[in-house]
Amino acid sequence: MTVRLRPEIAAVPPYQQGRPAPQGGYKLSSNENPFPPLPAVVEAVQREALRVNRYPRPGAPELRAALATELGVDEGSILIGDGSATLLQQLIHAVAGPGDEVVYAWRSFDAYPLFVRTGGATPIEVPVDAEHAHDLDAMADAITERTRAVIVCSPNNPTGTIVDAAALDAFLARVPSDVLVMLDEAYIEFVQDSAIDGIALQREHANLVVLRTFSKAHGLAGLRVGYAVGDPAVLRGADLCGVPLSQTSLASAAAIAALAHRDETYARIEVLAAQRDALWQRIVDAGVPVPRPFGNFVWVPSQPGQEEAIHDILAANRIVAKVFADGVRISVGEPEADDHIVAAAVEIQALQ
Repeated sequence: MTVRLRPEIAAVPPYQQGRPAPQGGYKLSSNENPFPPLPAVVEAVQREALRVNRYPRPGAPELRAALATELGVDEGSILIGDGSATLLQQLIHAVAGPGDEVVYAWRSFDAYPLFVRTGGATPIEVPVDAEHAHDLDAMADAITERTRAVIVCSPNNPTGTIVDAAALDAFLARVPSDVLVMLDEAYIEFVQDSAIDGIALQREHANLVVLRTFSKAHGLAGLRVGYAVGDPAVLRGADLCGVPLSQTSLASAAAIAALAHRDETYARIEVLAAQRDALWQRIVDAGVPVPRPFGNFVWVPSQPGQEEAIHDILAANRIVAKVFADGVRISVGEPEADDHIVAAAVEIQALQ
């Protein structure tokens, strides 16, 4: 006899991490920053490593203070976590349980259904529109008396599209004030124009929480540090759903160093954004209908049942990407990989 798991846990498929790259290939499956850590970040981690025999300070107060200054918000409006995804999970578990519903676009971040189901709630997936973007009107229509939370991902992972500021304003006006709205901005730094100001919106909507991370643009994926900005009462509830002292001192020190050297970080972001835009244009010019990307990745649509053929195409082109049933997410990485990406995109399009 085996131990009985909760039915909703036993039915949840595991989150699939991107595959490693073959020898001589390019790992473009996890949206990692291809640049090495800033020298100041490495130095900060090395200094902090001498103190890892001690527990970190609860709540990462030094990082919260640095972020409060950077964002112009109160320290009590910030919660630090092990990446923005962990904080999103904590928020969902704080507000939704059995019998409750959580609304989000689909396709979007594939960990969302995992987070919702592990808390016992029911995911309500609203299809993205023909442009692979959030259909905010349809998402608002999907809200019922059972809805406890809504997730908006902008730029959307994996399709790369963003939400329009006016449409988001109209959407927030339709969401009941007791329903939590989570604005997942894990890739916001890569948006070079047309970006909504999530922090300003949060000041106007107490039920809105903005989630950001240091994993992507700041290149700290291996340290897992992110933050949420929102109403202190909501954040306290999320904090209770987390593990005490889980934010490591190494991650906090690295994030503080990254903030202190933001000019160097954003110079790298501009390089990646320019490479992304040029790559997208090349793919479109080659006849592949790829939506304009705003993150650090491109989305190549495909059809269900083509996954194995797509893996073969990617392998033949020496790249590894994240393959879904309805498309392929390819990270922007080393510039020398771009020729391989374009070639693979053309071959994937030929399958349609």
